[in-house]
Amino acid sequence: MYVAEQRRILVVEDDETIALAVRNRLAAEGFDVRVAGDGQDALIQYGKADPDLVILDRLLPGLDGLEVCRRMQAARPVPVLMLTALGEETDVLVGLGVGADDYLAKPFSMRELVARIHALLRRVERAAQLAVEDTVIRVGEVEIDTAARRVFVRGIEAQLTRTEFDLLRRLAERPGQVFERDRLLSDVWGFSEAAATRTVDSHVRALRRKLGSDVVRTVHGVGYALVRQ
Repeated sequence: MYVAEQRRILVVEDDETIALAVRNRLAAEGFDVRVAGDGQDALIQYGKADPDLVILDRLLPGLDGLEVCRRMQAARPVPVLMLTALGEETDVLVGLGVGADDYLAKPFSMRELVARIHALLRRVERAAQLAVEDTVIRVGEVEIDTAARRVFVRGIEAQLTRTEFDLLRRLAERPGQVFERDRLLSDVWGFSEAAATRTVDSHVRALRRKLGSDVVRTVHGVGYALVRQ
């Protein structure tokens, strides 16, 4: 089992019942947990606590979750797991666009929340290890600098989130190969659950918005492939 080494997590949730339940469960998992009930308090605690990961509700009083996420990422990039009660795809894509790494729809199980947190922290650690590599991957008009974690399309830099970059890199390792959704969940997110494959779909749509609609090909009923151009 993955063991948390007193990683600090900031939980931003205005529903006191949910916030308390999440705090208690994560504390039992060995995390150092801080809780904020609104956007302004979240930004204050973010500056003081320097968390390793933020769990951020999409709908908050005052500053909403999107603006809080935007300001946090501008100050210091941090992994963000966004909670949303809005099932609309556009809301998910906007959240991913301002820097959220993953999202979880309410209502959710604590088991799934903990699994997502562990998987996201493992991705951060793995990315840090891979950053020592000096490799540039070119597929068509897309250039991926794996060491600097930067992506360029026709020479113009595209601003990708951590998860978008990891997904693109995985697809770029084998251009043209079709990756099944559950395999991408396992390889990129670190877990594989049939109910979570929509997460892959949302991130692919975000990639297309930033890189171009023809960069990633959909193979209906199967998965996705990076297009050889």
